[in-house]
Amino acid sequence: MRPVDPLAVKAMLGDGQELALIDLREELTFSQRHMLWARSVPLSRLELRFATLVPRKSTRIVLCDDNDGLVERAAKILAHAGYTDVAFLQGGVTGWEKSGLELFSGVNVPSKAFGEHVEHASHTPSISAQELDALMKSGADMVIVDSRPFDEFQRVSIPTATNVPGAELAFRIHDIAPSPDTLVVVNCAGRTRSIIGAQSLINAGLPNKVVALRNGTMGWSLAGLTCDSGKTKRKLDSSDGALARAKDAAARVAGRYNIEHIDRARLETFRADTARTLYLFDVRNPGEYEAGHVPGALSAPGGQLVQATDQYAGTLGARIVLIDDKEVRAVMTASWLRQMGWQDVFVLVASGDEKGIPARPVLGDPPPPDRAIAAAELSRLVADDHVTVVDLSLSPRYHRGHIPGAWFAIRARLAQALTKIPMNGELILTSEDGVLAGLAIAEAHISARYLRGGNAAWQAAGYRLSTEPRMADEPLDYWPKPYERTGDATSAMSEYLAWETDLLPRIARDGTTRFMG
Repeated sequence: MRPVDPLAVKAMLGDGQELALIDLREELTFSQRHMLWARSVPLSRLELRFATLVPRKSTRIVLCDDNDGLVERAAKILAHAGYTDVAFLQGGVTGWEKSGLELFSGVNVPSKAFGEHVEHASHTPSISAQELDALMKSGADMVIVDSRPFDEFQRVSIPTATNVPGAELAFRIHDIAPSPDTLVVVNCAGRTRSIIGAQSLINAGLPNKVVALRNGTMGWSLAGLTCDSGKTKRKLDSSDGALARAKDAAARVAGRYNIEHIDRARLETFRADTARTLYLFDVRNPGEYEAGHVPGALSAPGGQLVQATDQYAGTLGARIVLIDDKEVRAVMTASWLRQMGWQDVFVLVASGDEKGIPARPVLGDPPPPDRAIAAAELSRLVADDHVTVVDLSLSPRYHRGHIPGAWFAIRARLAQALTKIPMNGELILTSEDGVLAGLAIAEAHISARYLRGGNAAWQAAGYRLSTEPRMADEPLDYWPKPYERTGDATSAMSEYLAWETDLLPRIARDGTTRFMG
């Protein structure tokens, strides 16, 4: 593994070649200061995420940490898995900053910054919460469409809103607002998906007046208005007439942004090209994906792919093929990825017969079977109070429920965490499904076993969970959303919205974006 100085890494970002820039620190630490194009892949979960994010073994990879030894540990894992071109950022994140280069806070920053760029460049119209409330009270001819995934919509929503996740908007809107006189208001939780959703409909040529709800549900709450919770109103189908209109609009968008369609034969040539990374994303809603998809495709609903591209595509400059049997969602998603700076984006109109959700590849050797323990045996040890259970699940999952008496720890910091835990009998590691726990047993430095099937197996066996925390480490593994934070929620939301609107001058100083428009 060779060092690469910060200025050389910045040059790599502009040389037109593929690059995976991987930040190995925990998500909360990453969120406090990181490079714009770095992908957050904590060492704790490297084996679970890396092969999906960086599938090509000869990809040019630069690892970064903060001079805390993470790159050395990660390099060994990647070398063992067959990755051949691995370097590390000399001086780490601090070295980047000392070189006079820009650092960013938050998560999904490229996508968030792109949303601000789109609003500025396209003059996307918006409406304030107070103005929208007045229109609602006046009985105005209008519809509100929420562009987030259904689970986020159910948690909190604007009154009367219909859930139509991002890439579905141009596909479904003609049935929701058949009259061109109906005002269409697009919202999300904050800003990005409201802006992108509204501008998608404008770009698609919808004759209606379209506006984004300024600052989304956060803006609604900050205005002293009450959000709904638990709503289920959604649009999952389209009439033949609406589909035809949506396809006509998609054809115009494809022409405007020079989006190329491919067939199955072209896809196979891409698959066979070992010199390029290929991402195959099914941009339909998850239910459609599970019912049947092209083999090898990953579920990446279009709105979320634009909102959090860094969570799906780990290699900058890669090829991306978007799949949608109805075409519209893939074209609209491709139009945004092209504007974000992704050059090689293609659309495949197809369906497939692979059902369900395929297992994600895991790096490393499987743990020896004789180091596993079944849920029934662990239950007896817990009942006898003669076992030490350490849970390596993500902290939100741990807090929602864990094996009674289990301690929380972060896998990459397991050795340190164990020094804080009073050992009581045998050490058993567990995690969401047991895979991470099995990978970690060799790092405990004392004899340990792992729970086969993890917490999922424990629950499936009918054993109870506890919510009483026993923390052997800080929850540095998770960046809480503004509405999840303890303390003054109003201040957290206001700070987050100010952070988003401040991104434009910061990306200008960074100078590495290639946004269009």
